[in-house]
Amino acid sequence: ESADPQQTAFALRKAWTLYSVTPLHRFRRSRLSDYARLLSAFIAAEKQKGLAVEVGVELDIKVALSSLAELRGSELDQAALLVQLSSRSRASSKNSEDKLVWSGWFCSMFGDELSENVPENFTCLPLFLTHGAESYTSLVGSWFQKTFDCCFRRLAISPLNLSWMVAMWAGYKLERAASAVELVFSMPCLSQPLDISYAIHPEDAKALWDTVQKTPGEITQGEVDVFMDCLYAHFHRHFKIHLSAAKLVKVSTGIASAHCDGIVKILHSQYLPGVLMLLTELAISQIQ
Repeated sequence: ESADPQQTAFALRKAWTLYSVTPLHRFRRSRLSDYARLLSAFIAAEKQKGLAVEVGVELDIKVALSSLAELRGSELDQAALLVQLSSRSRASSKNSEDKLVWSGWFCSMFGDELSENVPENFTCLPLFLTHGAESYTSLVGSWFQKTFDCCFRRLAISPLNLSWMVAMWAGYKLERAASAVELVFSMPCLSQPLDISYAIHPEDAKALWDTVQKTPGEITQGEVDVFMDCLYAHFHRHFKIHLSAAKLVKVSTGIASAHCDGIVKILHSQYLPGVLMLLTELAISQIQ
């Protein structure tokens, strides 16, 4: 299902760093404005090396927390939670607009496997995506961990999961002209680092996937393996290089791109739920 483009515009065309998050304890959606004030005071105090800051005082960093009701998969999923940090320079006038300096959002897209098995006082939002300075990510993460007794971990993406992503996304149909499907490989055991970029025309990649996939809407590991093996065979035929011996580190399509370090860029609002469903699954597998 497509998400509301107006509500999801913030998520598109930015490089998001991925984290997995254990369930939040005693998180209350009704207290978002209180949490924003407390987080703002915490950031100000940390910036001043521990000096106390009165809650509610006008600060350089403003915090906004908001629910995104559209960004959920099933009835069991909690609505996504958006955290935004804005700054206003001391020299600027009171009427000037605040500048957004950092964004992060908690999300669960069809995360039923986790939410079905936690006690009542816990809120499951296992996927956390951030865009902005790591120093702010660290501060926000620290506050959430102390306040809701949860744990954040960077979410890496394995070559196996990257191959699933490129197979799935290459099979999606885009109405407008899409960019090339690109796979980036890192060659191991060399004295100098060497990356190989392999670009395929999107229509060719989709045609290949259509010949491999047996049941539309369903994907198996065997089909993903055949898809990748066909790409490897084609590359070897032309360049005599065995890509299967290299490490897949990045995939890019017209839908999204993903790097093994856990950095994702989502390009198409129509397929946002599908991308988030896969990322939620990865986050849950790391928690369990």
